Amino acid sequence: MSFEGHVVLIHAFPLHAELWKPQVERAPAGTRFLTPDLPGFGRSREVPVRSMEDLARSVLRALDEAKIDRAVIGGLSMGGYVTLALYRMAAERFAGMILADTRATADTEQQREGRRKMIATVRERGPSAVADEMLPKLLGETTHRQQPALAARVRAMIESNPAEAIAAAAEAMMGRPDSTALLPSISVPTLIISGAEDVLTPPSDAEALHAGIPGSRLAILNNAGHLSNLEAPDAFSLTLNAFLTSVSASR
Repeated sequence: MSFEGHVVLIHAFPLHAELWKPQVERAPAGTRFLTPDLPGFGRSREVPVRSMEDLARSVLRALDEAKIDRAVIGGLSMGGYVTLALYRMAAERFAGMILADTRATADTEQQREGRRKMIATVRERGPSAVADEMLPKLLGETTHRQQPALAARVRAMIESNPAEAIAAAAEAMMGRPDSTALLPSISVPTLIISGAEDVLTPPSDAEALHAGIPGSRLAILNNAGHLSNLEAPDAFSLTLNAFLTSVSASR
């Protein structure tokens, strides 16, 4: 199967495909971006699903519907978890991989308990309560100080998603397997990006991915937190586009 400049980017939790607007707007010539909404999120009309494998299958369906055989595939945060699940399922569909502000390890028991509380919160008080809880951690300290309007954009994305989609995705993340053993088998060009101020998946998680994936590239972006592609869109896109150009040149 050939790679024809297709790039698939999978959004973070609890957002939707609009997350990737800065990268789509800065796409290099010759690339075609697909930014699917995961089941239940954004404009998706699919029923929310409760496993990482089912989330990955939804991306496979999007690839098939778009008639894309191979692509550079990646995601941010939960999108990274979906990417690793998809590689485990269909490595032949990858021409390259992007892992941004994510990790390979499974949740700890403390993290699982936090997700159980979030599921209860969103079902009892709705997406706005999730936004209240997550916004301080989703954006870095510099962003909160210098880009206060960005918090409103992120809040709007969270609040536009149905409560049940948020709850289902939290359950999928809670049950995902540890992917550390998968990393040495990743044989496609891989770019790893982290915001230097990310407190949810700190740069140490990115460094562990870099150490585990042979030949991978690592970029740490200053003045950015967990949503590094929104917080530092120019730096993120420059890094991404240079990687895409290198993958295209190696075809």
